[in-house]
Amino acid sequence: MRKIIILLLFTFWCTNLLFSQREVWTIEAIEFEGLEKTKESYLRQFLKLREGEEFLTTHLQDDIQQLWNVGTNQRVAAQVDSLANQKVKITFQLKEKKTLLPILNFGGIKNNVWFQAGFIDFNWLGRGHQFLAFYQNTDSRHGGQIYYRIPYLNQKWGMAFNLLQWRSREPLYFPEGSVDYDYDNFSLGTTVIRNFGFRKRLELGAGFFRENYKKNESQTLDNPPGPEALVQPKISSKVEYIHNFLDYHDFYLKGWAGRGIWQTVYNFDDGTIFNSLILEGKKFHRFGRKGNLALRTRLGISTNNDSPFAPFVVDSRVNLRGSGNRIERGTAQAILNVEYRHTFLDLNNWAVQGVVFTDLGNWRTPGGELNELLSTGELRQFVGGGFRIIYKRIYDAVLRVDYGVDIFDKNQKGIVLGIGQYF
Repeated sequence: MRKIIILLLFTFWCTNLLFSQREVWTIEAIEFEGLEKTKESYLRQFLKLREGEEFLTTHLQDDIQQLWNVGTNQRVAAQVDSLANQKVKITFQLKEKKTLLPILNFGGIKNNVWFQAGFIDFNWLGRGHQFLAFYQNTDSRHGGQIYYRIPYLNQKWGMAFNLLQWRSREPLYFPEGSVDYDYDNFSLGTTVIRNFGFRKRLELGAGFFRENYKKNESQTLDNPPGPEALVQPKISSKVEYIHNFLDYHDFYLKGWAGRGIWQTVYNFDDGTIFNSLILEGKKFHRFGRKGNLALRTRLGISTNNDSPFAPFVVDSRVNLRGSGNRIERGTAQAILNVEYRHTFLDLNNWAVQGVVFTDLGNWRTPGGELNELLSTGELRQFVGGGFRIIYKRIYDAVLRVDYGVDIFDKNQKGIVLGIGQYF
């Protein structure tokens, strides 16, 4: 017993000696170089390092990555200078991206072309606010949006406002075939954001919107079924939780992110209540310096109304590249998107990537059974390839071109154009 006590005392003495001899460096100052628009106080809230506290290299590495994750920087580096009395000065060296941009987006395939024109700022007021306003033309119909988001009023709270006029031509599906409707959606909403650090957040939203459906004069069926017109005023509430552990390094991504969205909609027209739940996960993996594997899974389920107005769609712009515009609808969905991006050219401000992908999806038909998601009746799989042209000086400036073909039906195919990565 005596030997054990002596051994413990000796171990305690050695541990104290080791820690007493460890040099502790204190942070004298933290500075930023290269700031053009971003406010220094906005960036400081993302840092673990603090002036007057101990300098830890692990915190420095975390802070460099977090400054990448803010998304407004093209280059992030840090310089550590030793000062007298075991103090250090840290200088973060940044090169900012342009974040006030014109919106000139476009996309689509045959018989489904859309474009947007306006402006967006991902760093409004230099504090990470997001402000956008644009005009949109979809299927030769006019719409637009005004959106303002403040992710961080402080480290815990944020908020957002949205005003949208969406106008498009929507195919609805009946036993006799598809019927085209002119669709109008006017909506006004607000969201409260609760941040739990910089990786997790909860969003609570509420809004009012009015949906108008009017049967289009041009139809493929001689006597198209369905109502001539329909007006539905509604209110909605939404709960969304985001778990984001993605790390950015310029246009490359690694890590994972997940989110869940629960939405409830009350229809004033008939007094019904509609619910939906969407679960989505993303995973990114780096292969060497030039390869990036991207995966996205999406599961959705809603109130199973036997109605042509089902919420989940098959659409080139949303989930299956090459499929077309709203070629199918359902009340549940299971989606898997897999994409490999390889960089063939990476210059100072420009980069070019080649892409191969497969998009796989299954749906439950309105009023159908949930086990339809496991059957092959509604299964669709598109495979294809494309390229990305990336301008690194501008936030999310990616020109996307993809060509997809349905392996079960070679007649279903098309080129999909857009701005930004597909996911």
